[in-house]
Amino acid sequence: MEQTKNISRRAFFGKMGAATLATAGLSACGQSGEANTNPLAPEGEMTYRTNPTTGDKVSLLGFGMMRLPSVGGRSAREGNEPIDQEMVNRMVDYAIEHGVNYFDTSPAYCRGLSERATGIALSRYPREKVFIATKLSNFNTYTREASMEMYRKSFEELQTDYIDYYLLHSIGGGTGMQTLRDRYIDNGMLDFLLKEREAGRIRNLGFSYHGDVSVFDYLLSKHDEYKWDFVQIQLNYLDWKFAKEINPRNTNAEYLYGELDKRGIPAIIMEPLLGGRLSNVPDNVVAQLKQRDPERSVASWAFRFAGTFPKVLTVLSGMTRMEHLQDNLHTYSPLKPLTDEEFAFLQETARLMMQFDTIPCNDCKYCMPCPYGIDIPAVLLHYNKCLNEGNIATSQQDANYREARRAFLVGYDRSVPKLRQASHCIGCNQCSPHCPQSIDIPAEMRRIDEYVEKLKQETL
Repeated sequence: MEQTKNISRRAFFGKMGAATLATAGLSACGQSGEANTNPLAPEGEMTYRTNPTTGDKVSLLGFGMMRLPSVGGRSAREGNEPIDQEMVNRMVDYAIEHGVNYFDTSPAYCRGLSERATGIALSRYPREKVFIATKLSNFNTYTREASMEMYRKSFEELQTDYIDYYLLHSIGGGTGMQTLRDRYIDNGMLDFLLKEREAGRIRNLGFSYHGDVSVFDYLLSKHDEYKWDFVQIQLNYLDWKFAKEINPRNTNAEYLYGELDKRGIPAIIMEPLLGGRLSNVPDNVVAQLKQRDPERSVASWAFRFAGTFPKVLTVLSGMTRMEHLQDNLHTYSPLKPLTDEEFAFLQETARLMMQFDTIPCNDCKYCMPCPYGIDIPAVLLHYNKCLNEGNIATSQQDANYREARRAFLVGYDRSVPKLRQASHCIGCNQCSPHCPQSIDIPAEMRRIDEYVEKLKQETL
């Protein structure tokens, strides 16, 4: 298993500048990548963008309701703990108090419970005060009857008689065009949703995109007919030019945004942090970012990148803890757009990060639950974290072999219970078809398990 593709760890650190773990405020592999500081409160007024179709004044920070807190303090996407409704209400209250008005959910989020929690929290406010976004997430059953039931249930769960922003969820996945036809066209659901928009029960109709770019291009080619009000894309400083290099099925965000821009279609941004990967960047990247702006978090750079583009309507963030919300509010209250020099710096940072062979897991958990109990995202994210921190040993001859071996194995057992580790994968492949990043999950489980065994047996 190689640690890097084309550049050594030493060369990477040399290019990024000499710095130490103490400078970066980092802890051992398996712990938080960024030192916990006092939460940042907003400094001013929220930045807003105007939807050219409806005139909606939308907060640049959108609250993604996919990682709501559970009663145990974790994301409700994990385990079986119920959503902490009281904490959700508190976070929604704080968000609205500080100018957030866009709330994005789905029937698929938080084990199917996100819409209900969102509806409870938002029903305490005048309906016109917020914009509600949800999706037709008919991933498993494509029939018109099941799709219609999902659509109608969203209104019940959200306690509303209209949806402000409604999406065809994750087009481009599965088998591409055939899956699009099965989910939305042949069953008549797209025609139905267009009529619902005419009737006013949907105010804005759009789609979110992952996967086969021919599906994205096809739907944009039908813009004159469908008149898309917005499109949701994955955009961040790593995916801007390197998404396709990370995975051939992905599409560079530079292309996606450009195609929307030239048609005047507002962009809604998902995965500004790549599932947290851009808040857990390699040590010396953290040091460089902190050197440029000690008061701002590592995550804020990624949010500033996404928000700098003028045709971006809102940037979604799945926030589990209050400090996540406060930090993001600080970034967008108001937004400080990137300078040309800062933009170039982040692109150089992305180029250097691409030299490390990380697995493109965004912690979306669409691969879960695993029928054999494996915590797939936790396994992949632990590997990525150790790789970013230089704790992937390639040989017993490595200068830091002992430290890296211990950091990986100890951190692995701490972050992933033994019964949920990669060794239990049997290769059933029920997971990979649901992965928006098209990761060959069984292959990665085998690779990581083989690496763990070599570390344990010291046979590298």
